[in-house]
Amino acid sequence: MCLGIPGKVVETYREHDVLMGKVEFGGVFKRVCLEHVPNVTVGEYVLVHVGFALNVIDEAEARRVFEFLERMKQLDELEVPSP
Repeated sequence: MCLGIPGKVVETYREHDVLMGKVEFGGVFKRVCLEHVPNVTVGEYVLVHVGFALNVIDEAEARRVFEFLERMKQLDELEVPSP
């Protein structure tokens, strides 16, 4: 099953003419392609699948999805590996 994970956009920038962003997922930060949501702004939430933001969602929905995924133990890929 493929999951979209909600995250908060904390920074946007261009890399090789592609709109990218730094997105926070519960304390973990990842680089994400924002080309599919070109009007997103810092502070908004996006639904991310395999490194691509697919759509903008509101904060309440982001929290509900993130909490559900935590309960289902589906956030393992976001964990930072221990040294």
